Amino acid sequence: MEEPLTRHPSPATPPRQLTLIALGGIPEVEQGAPLAGLLLAAVASAGERLAAGDVLIVAQKIVSKAEGRLVKLAEVQPSQAARELAQAADKDARLAELILREARMVLRVKMGVIIAEHRLGFVMANAGIDQSNVPARGEDVALLLPEDPDASARRIRDGVRQACGLEVGVVINDSFGRAWRNGVAGVAIGVAGIPALVDRRGALDRGGRKLRVTQVAAADELAAAASLIMGQADEGFPAVLARGFPYAPREGTARELVRLREEDLFR
Repeated sequence: MEEPLTRHPSPATPPRQLTLIALGGIPEVEQGAPLAGLLLAAVASAGERLAAGDVLIVAQKIVSKAEGRLVKLAEVQPSQAARELAQAADKDARLAELILREARMVLRVKMGVIIAEHRLGFVMANAGIDQSNVPARGEDVALLLPEDPDASARRIRDGVRQACGLEVGVVINDSFGRAWRNGVAGVAIGVAGIPALVDRRGALDRGGRKLRVTQVAAADELAAAASLIMGQADEGFPAVLARGFPYAPREGTARELVRLREEDLFR
């Protein structure tokens, strides 16, 4: 009688884990707030201890608030171009003026929607200007993106290093809509201490074939994962601690993720 074929299992692959911990308890952030200190306090409040190689994902809103990027619309004088843009999009002319100031160019306009290329290269609604989760105190206000989100991420990273001697990564995330896709997803607009883009070209796949075009938007993937537990409304978790990021640390920037205009096939 023929012996049954015995299959020997291949050696076990060590499991890979990415742990995400939402950080709450951060008070309403105002201009000049020490973000590194607030984040370290939030980590401790969550019952965690920061470790080398951890990554802090921080909502753009609290960074912009700390950097004084809040604008009172009563102090904005709209130009004629802003009035025309506002009429075409059915928006406040003062908000349209801020969009024009922040944008390199306006790409698409329809009722209720202005898609613009921000001066940093991001293509997004309203040039990244937002009015949600912004304390109004009886006034119409708008919140702009940080002047330089990569520099903002580096300041937070440096503040953590100075406070506790640990090397961590920092990602500043924001919610973007996507062309050809419904809904918003978290995107990295500022990066420090980790690669934003990981080039896998030349690596072999499981069949031994060389990858020819694969570049991984690693910081965007981390920003999107963190957004799942940050939430988009009144959840109150403006930061996330990530542990197990699978790529080696290096000094990355969000600029790595912005496609050059001459390589853009769709505009």
